[in-house]
Amino acid sequence: MRPVSVWQWSLWGLLLCLLCSSCLGSPSPSTAPEKRAGSQGLRFRLAGFPRKPFEGRVEIQRAGEWGTICDDDFTLQAAHVLCRELGFTEATGWTHSAKYGPGTGRIWLDNLSCSGTERSVTECASRGWGNSDCTHDEDAGVICKDERLPGFSDSNVIEVEHHLQVEEVRIRPAVGRGRRPLPVTEGLVEVRLPDGWSQVCDKGWSAHNSHVVCGMLGFPSEKRVNVAFYRKLRKRAAKASARRSKPLGRPIIKLKAKPKPRVGRGPIKRLLAQRQQHSFGLHGVACVGTEAHLSLCSLEFYRANDTTRCPGGGPAVVSCVPSPLYAASSGQKKQQSKPQGEARVRLKGGAHPGEGRVEVLKAGTWGTVCDRKWDLQAASVVCRELGFGSAREALSGARMGQGMGAIHLSEVRCSGQEPSLWKCPHRNITAEDCSHSQDAGVRCNLPYTGVETKIRLSGGRSRHEGRVEVQTGGPGSLRWGLICGDDWGTLEAMVACRQLGLGYANHGLQETWYWDSGNITEVVMSGVHCTGTELSLDQCAHHGTHVACKRTGSHFTAGVICSETASDLLLHSALVQETAYIEDRPLHMLYCAAEENCLASSARSANWPYGHRRLLRFSSQIHNLGRADFRPKAGRHSWVWHECHGHYHSMDIFTHYDILTPNGTKVAEGHKASFCLEDTECQEDVSKRYECANFGEQGITVGCWDLYRHDIDCQWIDITDVKPGNYILQVVINPNFEVAESDFTNNAMKCNCKYDGHRIWVHNCHIGDAFSEEANRRFERYPGQTSNQII
Repeated sequence: MRPVSVWQWSLWGLLLCLLCSSCLGSPSPSTAPEKRAGSQGLRFRLAGFPRKPFEGRVEIQRAGEWGTICDDDFTLQAAHVLCRELGFTEATGWTHSAKYGPGTGRIWLDNLSCSGTERSVTECASRGWGNSDCTHDEDAGVICKDERLPGFSDSNVIEVEHHLQVEEVRIRPAVGRGRRPLPVTEGLVEVRLPDGWSQVCDKGWSAHNSHVVCGMLGFPSEKRVNVAFYRKLRKRAAKASARRSKPLGRPIIKLKAKPKPRVGRGPIKRLLAQRQQHSFGLHGVACVGTEAHLSLCSLEFYRANDTTRCPGGGPAVVSCVPSPLYAASSGQKKQQSKPQGEARVRLKGGAHPGEGRVEVLKAGTWGTVCDRKWDLQAASVVCRELGFGSAREALSGARMGQGMGAIHLSEVRCSGQEPSLWKCPHRNITAEDCSHSQDAGVRCNLPYTGVETKIRLSGGRSRHEGRVEVQTGGPGSLRWGLICGDDWGTLEAMVACRQLGLGYANHGLQETWYWDSGNITEVVMSGVHCTGTELSLDQCAHHGTHVACKRTGSHFTAGVICSETASDLLLHSALVQETAYIEDRPLHMLYCAAEENCLASSARSANWPYGHRRLLRFSSQIHNLGRADFRPKAGRHSWVWHECHGHYHSMDIFTHYDILTPNGTKVAEGHKASFCLEDTECQEDVSKRYECANFGEQGITVGCWDLYRHDIDCQWIDITDVKPGNYILQVVINPNFEVAESDFTNNAMKCNCKYDGHRIWVHNCHIGDAFSEEANRRFERYPGQTSNQII
């Protein structure tokens, strides 16, 4: 062999270094991201469990020491910056109160304030490195979009050592034939590990474990399993397995025996198949019963080289108890039956079932809960009390919109075993302790019902809009069809969007000629009428199998445009009570009002311009507490100009004003067109967006309110013909549901009033759902009996 000279080796080495970027010590300049000087010396990682690779507790290494970030003042903008530090394009959410478990070591940052455009977390404002008054129970986390930055170098990102963890839980039924109604409430417990689904060994399995599993699956409680039945199934499966494994050659003599109670072959086959798969992946589960997730329990995982798994045991079985809302009967979901006694907790403002702002009932009045020390244990108590499972997320910072009125509770500390939130230790709140920007909320685990598989949208520009198609028929005869557009409105569209899992309805459309229906042209449902609270269109009233449409053809079928956010209007009831008074107004000053039908019908026969009308006048201040701006349904091109008053009407009827007798009979009425929807005033951190001047855009921004003063036209009820007596004053905003809102139950306001023919007493004004049921009954039973204001 001819020796290779030194210079030849040098040439080969140089060529290899040019071809291999590793010799250069860094990626090619064309793909390397620009270095961020602000982050030099810092390292980042996601930690905690249960979590996915793109979410977790944020930990920062500084000066060789790892630490966390406090959730005080933490926002989505800060999460954006941190996700980019971690190599992701952006954040989709953030968490508080150590959702992924408390960290250890230093708390490096507190009161972190970012605009979202910073290139490094060091450019954000904070209290300074290591300066914090928090505990690790307040560690912040981020949920990043599962999309990496192009060319990102993760040399400054350290992934925490990956531990086995339970990612998901499900129940697989072992008994029953044919199609089982959903939700599945009893069966074998299976957990999803990184390498797939596995069963859990039942040795040492306890009721506490079942409680945690059922909570994760959306059930409030569990019941005892018939262990003897499943043990018998396992024995039969073992015998069947032994017979199959016997060598052929010798005939098997079958002896006729006395008939015994038989167990169906289906369950045996299932258990036999599951036994042959040797799919046990988890054992030694030990839960306290208060955990919100199985990963928070003490667990033992089988190793890959374990040849004997669950000796003498079998797969763990649970039996869960659904709430009446999700009880299955003949494949149909029942609506929630009325509980014994009125509930003392409720959810408001959520886009999906089982989520919302937490409100509690105290002294007959509903109020919110302050988010101080709000955690998964307290949230789980709320969820189970309402008939859901454990909490998936405990929300702070009014993530489900701000409430109005009282804040009843603060610093709620639950163990997770309490039957009601009121049984948890808490602190009664004072006015200066908390604001509605700190209202607590929850997202609960729900049972899987499969209702979203029976509805779909077609022809829309995105998955959030289109013509509604529903699945009808039974096994073997399932077919898709359209819904008749007659009488289809906002409430029906709200139910459709909820069933689709797409949140609220922006619009319910009766004509869908601009959306192509493809090959689906048959109308299979008509006469749909919903209250707006149903979980699926099947629960709404409709014509059944008899389809009757006034307008035929696929162009006159129902459609929806869905949205994850919606407005929520609320009337300031105290202002109505404070500003109400009577005015006798001359007829010659009411011509414009008469033109807009703001007077009683008897005014038409009055001796114009002589005489007067008696008017009950008051101011109305309408707040938008939702998560989307309130906008008129019609665009500016279709607004109606009223020459007399010199303004446009963007909604024909924006509010109804009524005087009712105690039995609900209307004795006087008025209405208000939305001649000027605008932002009169806003909260400190909110800017006005809508103004009527110069034909501007109309609407009410989130966090703003529109004020109709008592001294403008039509801001009254004509009570000229009303006789003296006790009455109820009622004001209803958005009465025809023209514009979608997250909550219509708070659109009505009621007051007691007593009229003696000369003066009127107005008192006890409140939002329709602000009182308990008993308080509302008392209110309607004795209208006008208490007098605290003389007008």
